[in-house]
Amino acid sequence: MTMDKNVEVFAAAVAKDARLKNGFNAVGFSQGNNVIRGYIQKYNTPTVDTWLSVHGPNVGVASFPKCDPSGVLGKICKLLDQYVVGPLAYTKFVQGMLFQADYFRDPKQVNTTAYKQNSAIAKWNNEGADGVDPSIKVNFGRTKRFAMIKADKDSMVYPNDGEWWGAFAADGTTRLAMKDTNWYKEDLFGLKTADEAGKILFNSTDGDHLQFTEEQLFWWVDHYFLN
Repeated sequence: MTMDKNVEVFAAAVAKDARLKNGFNAVGFSQGNNVIRGYIQKYNTPTVDTWLSVHGPNVGVASFPKCDPSGVLGKICKLLDQYVVGPLAYTKFVQGMLFQADYFRDPKQVNTTAYKQNSAIAKWNNEGADGVDPSIKVNFGRTKRFAMIKADKDSMVYPNDGEWWGAFAADGTTRLAMKDTNWYKEDLFGLKTADEAGKILFNSTDGDHLQFTEEQLFWWVDHYFLN
């Protein structure tokens, strides 16, 4: 299913569960966080009180999993991104069938017509051709706490800055922290408003993707979940 279709299935399940009618805390692992983010931005009724995001590609990825262009397979990864993923990812056909393509965000293509018109993550980031959807910002603002966990040595999510709402600049190499991105500066989907309200919290793990201990998970739940 596509990213948006996953969100619809999740939203339907939430709506049917009477235990969640007054709001709930949600924890996502890896791309499961895209489903939670999509639910928050498109629905958020019942409300996600705390979103615990563990190693999530929340604002998109710039390369294949385990294919850091600056790593050992750098030349191959660059060719794949440039000639395989890039041209195909932003067609309606691929966007309509592949979840992973839906959150592929090539920093060198974010100003192209294909990206702006067809990319799912472009619409979620409010950087698409349709302009800013104000309902996304309203729904985002209903969540009381965003706990963002980054894997310092993540080889799946590239760049791992995205796990803390960061991204690459248009050159594809300069890393932008959350506050340096356009979606933060222009508050495109409510991130700046949430941060200034003290809702955005950060934590990290030392290892690779989804490498964490039970003790760390329990600590996050104890410290971040709202009763």
